[in-house]
Amino acid sequence: MTVPVFAVVGHPNKGKSSIVATLAERSDVDIGPLPGTTRTSRRFTFAIGDNAQYVLVDTPGFQRARDVIAWMQAHATDASGRAELVRLFVEAHRHDPRFADEIELLTPVVDGASIIYVVDGAKPYSPDYEQEMEILRWTGQPRMALINRIGAGDHVDRWRQALGQYFSLVREFNAVQADFAARIGVLRALAELHGDADDTLPRVIAAMQRERRRRLDASAGIICGLLSSCLARAERSLLSGGETVETAKEKLVTRLLASLRREEASARAAVESVYGYHGLEREGETLDVVASDLFAQSSWELFGLSRRTLLLTAALGGAAAGGTLDALVGGASMLLGTVLGGVVGGAGALLAADELAKVRVLGTPLGGKVVSVGPVSAPNFPWVLIGRALLHHRLVSERNHARREKLALEARAAQHAAEAIPETVRRQLAVVFDRLRRGASAETDRQRLTDLLRQMLGGGDDDDQTAN
Repeated sequence: MTVPVFAVVGHPNKGKSSIVATLAERSDVDIGPLPGTTRTSRRFTFAIGDNAQYVLVDTPGFQRARDVIAWMQAHATDASGRAELVRLFVEAHRHDPRFADEIELLTPVVDGASIIYVVDGAKPYSPDYEQEMEILRWTGQPRMALINRIGAGDHVDRWRQALGQYFSLVREFNAVQADFAARIGVLRALAELHGDADDTLPRVIAAMQRERRRRLDASAGIICGLLSSCLARAERSLLSGGETVETAKEKLVTRLLASLRREEASARAAVESVYGYHGLEREGETLDVVASDLFAQSSWELFGLSRRTLLLTAALGGAAAGGTLDALVGGASMLLGTVLGGVVGGAGALLAADELAKVRVLGTPLGGKVVSVGPVSAPNFPWVLIGRALLHHRLVSERNHARREKLALEARAAQHAAEAIPETVRRQLAVVFDRLRRGASAETDRQRLTDLLRQMLGGGDDDDQTAN
């Protein structure tokens, strides 16, 4: 498949690099507030997996457009030779430092790239832009103008009137706020620019829509895993000598909360990776659960030695020491296994809890007191988790790679995300949550949860619903 190439050109500091970052899904595009951040042309490929879909060339801004068009007009004969004159200008001035920026931006165009011309619709239109627009018209390449409003001003109508004289298509496009639907809109406009004879861009759009569905499916699976793990998560430990149940519980609560936070952070990183973000910085409240939301239980359990090790230890010692139980050791290993298996299996029924702690095999205790904390019993806990997950996914999936600020997660917004779940879906979720907590969930429950999450994550995505 032919990979389309688009040169993103225009005056300095009008958002060219931001548009490249957004359309290429690349966080490594240099974006700066000062003119001249881009001094050389750089190519950025948007790929799905290992398959390149299109290439965007980030170019410097025009610096001497008036001198360039003057040279071309001085050498022109008629309109039929204008595209060739642009090529000749590039060849004649390739090593001329006065036109370094113009050569960088025109080279990909004369090599066959289509043109995306960027202006700032927040700033007033000026005739000074007409020289560079005229140069681009002389190239004869397919060209579209994007009005990217960077500030609060609104001069879009005047820009539209002027741009329409030089470009086949004019569209508004906010490079920083553009979501998936806006990106698809730009590609559809470019497909219209290239005409019905070229089906390359329609195939790219279809591939992007399939990738969008894959990302939604993958995110639903990740969030399902988060919920399944956190709702059933418990921490347990054996009481050490002199340690009280309350002391152990305090340590386990801290351990459980840390574990839950790690689970959520890992799931968030996985969702961000699905959308092409790696190392995205976040700010917002961390997951928290007060101790009253947890229940603790303590019980006496057999622990410590595997069955094989226990049998070998007893065989070497000749008896289960401690004075409470006697293990009669016969000559046959089968009899030994039977007798000790009965000791281990029946000790809890034969002895009181305190007595079980005294049973030892060659100094190794057979039992002890185990304290368990969790799963989280608060009725609202699963809704806190899912609300935070839905909010995080929405912010990531709607974000584009031109945005460089931290991802802001607010507790109130997460609560709203949970409250916005339709009642019919909420009832189904409640059933699955209860089964997950009790450890009674089956694969069918997890699949049902994944399906419900997929419905919530992608329900409002029109492009996803209409994808080919």
